[in-house]
Amino acid sequence: MKRILIYTTAVISLSMAGCSKDFIELAPISQNNSVNFYKSAADMKLAVNAAYGALQYSGQYWSALHEVAEVRSDNTEILDVQTGLNVVEIDIFTNQSGNTLLNGMWNDHYRGIAQCNIILNRIDAIDMDANLKNRYIGEVKFLRSLMYFNMVRTFGDIPLVLNEIKSPEEGYAYGREPVAKVYEQIIADLQDAESKLPVSYTGADIGRASSGAAKALLGKVYLTNKQWGLAAAKLKEIIDNTAENKYMLLANYGDLWKVTNENHRESIFEVQFKKGGTGEGSPFTNQFAPRGSGVIVSKVGAGLGYNIPTQDMSDAYEAGDLRKDLSLAQGYMSGNTFVPVKYITKYLDIPFQANDADNNWPVLRYADVLLMYAEALNEQGFVADGEAFGFLNQVRRRAGLADKTAVNAEPSLQVADQAAFRLAIEQERRVELAFENHRWFDLVRTGRAIEVMAEHGITIQPHQLLYPIPQLQIDINPAKITQNPGYQ
Repeated sequence: MKRILIYTTAVISLSMAGCSKDFIELAPISQNNSVNFYKSAADMKLAVNAAYGALQYSGQYWSALHEVAEVRSDNTEILDVQTGLNVVEIDIFTNQSGNTLLNGMWNDHYRGIAQCNIILNRIDAIDMDANLKNRYIGEVKFLRSLMYFNMVRTFGDIPLVLNEIKSPEEGYAYGREPVAKVYEQIIADLQDAESKLPVSYTGADIGRASSGAAKALLGKVYLTNKQWGLAAAKLKEIIDNTAENKYMLLANYGDLWKVTNENHRESIFEVQFKKGGTGEGSPFTNQFAPRGSGVIVSKVGAGLGYNIPTQDMSDAYEAGDLRKDLSLAQGYMSGNTFVPVKYITKYLDIPFQANDADNNWPVLRYADVLLMYAEALNEQGFVADGEAFGFLNQVRRRAGLADKTAVNAEPSLQVADQAAFRLAIEQERRVELAFENHRWFDLVRTGRAIEVMAEHGITIQPHQLLYPIPQLQIDINPAKITQNPGYQ
């Protein structure tokens, strides 16, 4: 039987899953009717909504990303092998190329990228309002950039598919492209998206990608590539925005996690979920509740024991940090007995049914921008009590913590040089952005992963900073898809 590249099958099938919230009005697009689809502005609206829906796939924000970005790090762990051997392997760095979770991540990202490519390849021929067409192009380029960014940080060199693939044979032409080329495309897409996207949305369109989302992701890409000046300049554009709808830190950290307050003033981009038995709800309440807790924590549907905070994570918070108890719990009461198993509290909602809650996933928010900007400034040159300190301390003050300064009688608050400021940013990002899919990528980006994981009791090798290419992808196209060094 003829083999077909996994990352191209989705392009051929044209099957699109839904997204969520009010701006989603979606009907599935099947292979049989795709020939008659993509003919009108209404068709394009459905197709763009479906591209947002790809972010909900299991191999994207539904599950895989918190496993490769949080469970992999020192933030969280798996305490029960029944949670799933594939996730346990990622936690303890024993995963190899046969890990099905990684294969699912590969497939689901390329399914989403395929959906974006179809839109971009066909939208020019559609007779529709030019401004709306430009906006759709910007939205889809942002989504494609986000998916490629997650993939290149996870696997390194990857296939760079930018066109609609209309036959299985075409898929065999795509091999792995260098990381630099992938980033070049991500940057080009984000620059174009930024120019086409509106500053904000109203009504049913709230939750779509904005120009601020493109700027924030572009700033993060520049930071990842150590392009400090470009990162600082782009992130400063967000900070300096004087529009009425300017991003801002919410006064109360706890308000960030209320399902009644999603897409708030601190939010730059969230993956939208909506409970109610329609297949659009989020699973995090159930996934992150401790295994064995029944419905005590999750209220509806059993806890699955993913992403359990480590003791090291709990200890990372300074005394008096208001974020700690709003981010994790130390355990739960079972009758009159306290069960000391930690769990994440950022994504607690009462599900409609198991794995069907209302929590969105925060991808980009303003606190992240402030900390990235402070980091970029410091990398261009340390200035004692300079501008970078101000942005670091904005985030700390919201958490109820004292400022860090270049000279301080309290040693824990003294940041005397560039190296110390790097560690201060690392610490602040860890506790501010805990359980939001930043920690592992931050450690790799700053060259600190091997050292930090050793402190956590896990010895890793340099090749484990990347994940293995899924073996199924290599088997399908061995002439073009090769394995990362160090993996079998």
